[in-house]
Amino acid sequence: MPTIHSFPPVENADARVLILGSMPGEASLRAGEYYAHPRNHFWRVMGALIALDPAAPYAMRVRSLKQARIAVWDVLHSCSRAGSLDSNIDKATQQANDFQDFFSRHAAITHVFFNGSTAEQIYRRQVMPFVETRPVEYLRLPSTSPAHASLSFERKLEAWRAILRCMSPPIP
Repeated sequence: MPTIHSFPPVENADARVLILGSMPGEASLRAGEYYAHPRNHFWRVMGALIALDPAAPYAMRVRSLKQARIAVWDVLHSCSRAGSLDSNIDKATQQANDFQDFFSRHAAITHVFFNGSTAEQIYRRQVMPFVETRPVEYLRLPSTSPAHASLSFERKLEAWRAILRCMSPPIP
């Protein structure tokens, strides 16, 4: 199995929210962009939440996230995986990103949202025991991945509205 590496975070120093995936899929790795698979609902969900155009160029979508004080990253820095499915990640090869450093540079983050259960499970096992305790709330959201097609876009969007409810003051 090939060893793959995640991307640097989408971040601003004043981010209040962190959205964590597990590891970019093949389409994202090829494109060098988070959530690049055309059937992944991430950008469509973000479009509904913060009024960004999901069809806009990637740089504009990233800028919209940063302006909304939303950071995006993956739990894993590297791993071996055949294909795109989280279930194919070789557990013995998982290397987490440096969250101690990330949180030290992002003191305003109060909420971490997991894009699916794999991101949450890996974070709780490989990261949470090693990061300095701070007042952060964690919530798993339904995966926006096309592999999680059993839940409609509307149901996913309703769950993801939790991001808006935690923002005070509201996202501009």
